[in-house]
Amino acid sequence: MRFKYKERTQYRWGFIVIFRKCYLLYLTMLMGCLTACSDFVEVDLPKNQLSAPSVFEDPSIAESAIHGVYYQMRTSGLVSGKGLNVPMGLYTDELDYYRFDRGEPLENYKNHTVRADNLLVEGFWNDTYSQIYTVNSIISGVESSVSLTLEERRQFKGEALFVRAYLHLLLVELFGDIPYITVTDYTVNRDVLRMPKVLVYSNIITDLNLAIDLLPESDFSGERVRPYTAVAEAVLARAYLYTEQWTLAEAMANRVIVKFGALESDLSKVFLKEASGTIWQFKPNEEGDNTSEGARFIFTTTPPFDIAVSDLLLDAFESDDLRQSSWLKEVRNTTGTETWYHAFKYKEQDNTENSVEYSIQLRLAEQYLIRAESRAHQGDVSGAQADINAVRNRAGLSNTLANTLNELLDAILQERRVELFTEQGHRWFDLKRMGKAAEVLREIKPNWKDTHILLPIPDEELTLNPNLLPQNDGY
Repeated sequence: MRFKYKERTQYRWGFIVIFRKCYLLYLTMLMGCLTACSDFVEVDLPKNQLSAPSVFEDPSIAESAIHGVYYQMRTSGLVSGKGLNVPMGLYTDELDYYRFDRGEPLENYKNHTVRADNLLVEGFWNDTYSQIYTVNSIISGVESSVSLTLEERRQFKGEALFVRAYLHLLLVELFGDIPYITVTDYTVNRDVLRMPKVLVYSNIITDLNLAIDLLPESDFSGERVRPYTAVAEAVLARAYLYTEQWTLAEAMANRVIVKFGALESDLSKVFLKEASGTIWQFKPNEEGDNTSEGARFIFTTTPPFDIAVSDLLLDAFESDDLRQSSWLKEVRNTTGTETWYHAFKYKEQDNTENSVEYSIQLRLAEQYLIRAESRAHQGDVSGAQADINAVRNRAGLSNTLANTLNELLDAILQERRVELFTEQGHRWFDLKRMGKAAEVLREIKPNWKDTHILLPIPDEELTLNPNLLPQNDGY
């Protein structure tokens, strides 16, 4: 990501191009991009570059800045509708690919031929660190403000800390040892070192706990589009799960479940904007817009333009699993001789009179499965079974028969597979952390190598900042 600046003084810190006074310029860019999003940000945006002392002295400007973060996350990077869901679905066993004659970057994910110059790898890295830089700018501005109220400072800083932790969590699972960026000083960031994964998670957990202390108990928008305590708690539960801190993972997931209660009972409503099980979601730009995920996955022509649900995922569903009929859709060719399926969690691919679907980032079913896995590892068989059954019963399935640790873990992996498919790369992260990636993928990916457990650090970043060396094994 590059910007022109009249002083033409450029600094590169290995993630994004930073210029002198980039803090001000970046906020100006964010606010400029929001001028087309009047329904999303209901504040007046400055038309000229802001002077340093005024940046966070007006709460409407701070509000615009934090909304700008969500705008960027929603439209680019790991958690956007064009983020992890398709490439990591192809990387695993969720999706098939149909454009092998085009040499598209996605083909490399399906074939496990991803290289360090892959455009999607570069985008994952640069877009996400760009967003992290922005939230660090917000934290710095909020901390130096003398005009924001205590409540405003707590809200904005809490949101920024949460986003910083959430994005680093995704990066560390994709790339392994990474820098944990907490400042905006280019002299520090341009030469930054990679941090061991255990220390990255320590920082993630620290930021999430700070965010929980700062954030309000509920989203004042009423639409669960702004982080509040349960949002940070949900990601903290995931962080504890990924680091095998079972007692803490159970306790944090339990806090979220107690606040929300039972799962949304109607599968057809799970991905609507009002769904009771949604913890956090992104609101579209304009009223009447829906999700980019719906537009990305739904197809009507045959054969599919580029992606479709794999036979392996189809076969993973039990015959009476209602998720298969509600969350997958069949598309046949004109002669009825061939059939494909697409993900149909989001059912709108076009504009509607009123927006009906928002892009869901966190939902309650994951928390039940986090608690189930944590309980299983602690020997609480009945508790783990109860959580698994909550997810299964909603899908019209009978109670699980699993009653040993290994059986319970297999049952949980299976439920995560058919519950969370095509959502933010869950399948890949689950296979990876549970030590199943090689076992599952070696048989179906001729080019599989054990080093594929991590993506490569982009070549360009290693050239610009040699401190990021060595490259991940295998690349």
